[in-house]
Amino acid sequence: MNFEHIPVMLNEVLEGLNIKDDGVYIDGTLGGAGHSIEIVKRLSTGKLIGIDQDENAINKSKEVLSDYSDNVIFVHDNFKNMKNILNELGIKKVDGILLDLGVSSHQLDEEERGFSYNKDAPLDMRMNRESSFSAWDVVNKYNERQLEKILWDFGEEKWAKRIAKFIVEGRKEGPIDTTYELVSIIKKAIPKQVRSKGGHPARKTFQAIRIEVNSELDILKNSILDANSVLYEKGRLCIITFHSLEDRIVKDTFKYLNKDCICPPEFPICNCDKKKELKILTRKPITPSKKEIGTNPRSRSAKLRIGEKV
Repeated sequence: MNFEHIPVMLNEVLEGLNIKDDGVYIDGTLGGAGHSIEIVKRLSTGKLIGIDQDENAINKSKEVLSDYSDNVIFVHDNFKNMKNILNELGIKKVDGILLDLGVSSHQLDEEERGFSYNKDAPLDMRMNRESSFSAWDVVNKYNERQLEKILWDFGEEKWAKRIAKFIVEGRKEGPIDTTYELVSIIKKAIPKQVRSKGGHPARKTFQAIRIEVNSELDILKNSILDANSVLYEKGRLCIITFHSLEDRIVKDTFKYLNKDCICPPEFPICNCDKKKELKILTRKPITPSKKEIGTNPRSRSAKLRIGEKV
């Protein structure tokens, strides 16, 4: 299995994590271990906990990190469960956490996974192959209103209403089973003069369906709160996002954790007991250099935000 992983903003992440050689770190989205291999190289007695819900990622990472097996704990799970994972490992706090969100390169490249609109494959898009809910269920079972809502909310697709209508009409002739069948319907729904501009016409729809299948945005806010709660003082939280919806959640949650008070402005005295929990180290998100984008075009939309536990 070809499982190449080019880590996005590697140097920026390593600097952001401020790695100590005896520290404990979590890579919550292990992927092909592109970031993890460089983190673990900087450890002596420290530990790296590598989490991924994709079993293929776990297996590949075990190969990549085989020389550092004494320093790595592999966990086949979703990073949303990191508090439970740490409890089971008997670890109370960690020194740093990395979340590299979105679809990894290998998932896009594996045709049978159905993440890519450029390859014909069964409608799948499950990051966790053990899940019973897939893109096929969204496309073939959601009603027109539900489809329109996720395309608008998760894809920011201005043609959401029309695409949803065409999907419902299209499946009257039989189930929509493949990515190319869905792409064909999307192209019919979007006027030709619009399709000739910008990127691929199916990009936003595929993004929206993928987010729905994997509950990505529902998971994110609570995971940030949990991640912050298990950091030591001065511990670092680095999060890489790939679209505006994710970045907005990270930005807003960081701001919430950074506040000393959340009482309404008209309250004369604070009674919320909210305390500042996170220092924001990136007033604006860090983005890849032109050189990196040239080498790895998939990094072009990436944004990195970093916080430090207080």
